[in-house]
Amino acid sequence: MAKKRKRKKQSSWRIIITAFIILFLLIVVLAGARYYRNQAIESEQIRQEQLARKEAREKVIKQHKQFIKQIGPIAKKVDQSYDLLPSITIAQACLESDYGQSSLSQKYNNLFGVKGTNPNTSAVLTTKEYVKGKWVEVKARFQIYDSYEASIRAHAELFQKGTTWNHRQYRHVLAAKDYEKQAHALVQDGYATDPNYADKLIKLIKQYNLEQYDN
Repeated sequence: MAKKRKRKKQSSWRIIITAFIILFLLIVVLAGARYYRNQAIESEQIRQEQLARKEAREKVIKQHKQFIKQIGPIAKKVDQSYDLLPSITIAQACLESDYGQSSLSQKYNNLFGVKGTNPNTSAVLTTKEYVKGKWVEVKARFQIYDSYEASIRAHAELFQKGTTWNHRQYRHVLAAKDYEKQAHALVQDGYATDPNYADKLIKLIKQYNLEQYDN
């Protein structure tokens, strides 16, 4: 009887241990399945986010190229008689009008942030200017144009005629014969207050191969 009770006790322990092992393995399997499921969900989310960012970038680049295609031929036609490089004009228009998305360019065809004085041909808008080493918001009156071509032509005439206080204000711009020199001359001659203006133009010209419009 004692041996029977001992065997019975041993058998019960084996059943309990086996049950615990099975339960442990089941927990491990379930935990592993949950982990890999979460990893799969996370990977899919990352993939979707990357895809969304890629599509957004492609959409932006497409919009940029459409704007360049629109103003490129205009700049080439206008600039050829003003000693200006179309690549510079196009890059300036892209940078200063946010590729035609700024309210100033959309509402008033003003691609270059040209200021105005006549209330009948200008509008007051808020803009940012680089003053004493930092960007500040200011309200100013900006010129209204009938078309992009009118804006580009006025822009070209500014460099030819100079300012009211210095007719030779942009002499280095007009003397420059390649886009890098002309970009830096814009800063040298006081056209731009942003110290990184020339580098931004050069980067845009290279990125979108704007030099093709200079030929």
